Amino acid sequence: MMKKLILTACIVLMVVPFVSQAAVPFYEGKIIRIVVGNPPGGGFDLYSRAIARHMGKHIPGNPKIIVENMPGAATLIATNYLYKIAKPDGLTIGNINGGLFMGQVMNQEGIEFDARKFEYIGVPTQEHIVFAFTKRSGVDSMEKWINSKRPLKMGGTGPGSITPDQATKVVKEALGLPIQLISGYKGTPEIRLACEGGELDGTCRTMDSMRMDWKKAWETGMVVIVLQAAPTPLPELPGVPLAMNYAKTAEARQLIQVGIYNPSKYLRPYVLPPSTPKERVQILRDAFMRTMKDPEFMAEAEKAKMSLDPVSGEELEKLVLEIFSTDRALISKLKAILEL
Repeated sequence: MMKKLILTACIVLMVVPFVSQAAVPFYEGKIIRIVVGNPPGGGFDLYSRAIARHMGKHIPGNPKIIVENMPGAATLIATNYLYKIAKPDGLTIGNINGGLFMGQVMNQEGIEFDARKFEYIGVPTQEHIVFAFTKRSGVDSMEKWINSKRPLKMGGTGPGSITPDQATKVVKEALGLPIQLISGYKGTPEIRLACEGGELDGTCRTMDSMRMDWKKAWETGMVVIVLQAAPTPLPELPGVPLAMNYAKTAEARQLIQVGIYNPSKYLRPYVLPPSTPKERVQILRDAFMRTMKDPEFMAEAEKAKMSLDPVSGEELEKLVLEIFSTDRALISKLKAILEL
């Protein structure tokens, strides 16, 4: 009897450490990085920093989450890094520009990733895209833009960016608007400063970006929103027309739908490197969606004028896969417009 008790005790002592070790959540004591493909101060950065402040408490083990900016080429540098270099261990999350997914379909130069192999966590909001001009430009209505005697200088960040570049090029082609796109700016903060300094007449932005870092200029009339590139108008923009209302052909309407409306649903995706363990992908997907409903996070988002209309990782994955079945003739037309 004594021998049996001793043997049982030995087995228990041997097993307990393994059980305890297995019970420790993977993320306990870890640091998760959110790599933002845009510079500090813009909409991407502001969303990511807010998410980083709250998402850790929804992950078993309560890891610390930090934000690192890796700007360049409309987030292409960060996207290639996530695909080729970042470890697939669930500790590196990317916040990139979803317009690059369509760029892959159009064989955009510089793309070294396959969007179908990323693991998708989710999107915090579906975007409402607008076009705005400074008071100095003299354009305060759609009619003045259409009838401008000169091409209006508008800022961009580079190929693959839905805003400002892609949406600007699409409305130029679809609606025949006088535009001179000057690309190569590092991000929306730099474009905003160029507009305020008279270097640019205006730009294309998401409404969230307008609310967050150009609100004062907009409210005082120093900047005027003249066009909404979204399926439905916002109540806060009474009298500002929709881009689709100016599309005169079926092709023009298709270009706006595929080139602006559809990608607006996944403009700010959060992704993981390919081959990240599925259980960690699911942990982060669940934590992301719980964060979107977190009262403290929602209060911070409301205070910062950040809209919340989340898309789950599962839904986002389906949206990305659908891009690859887009009509090839339309893709060719869009590729020519975007000069890819």
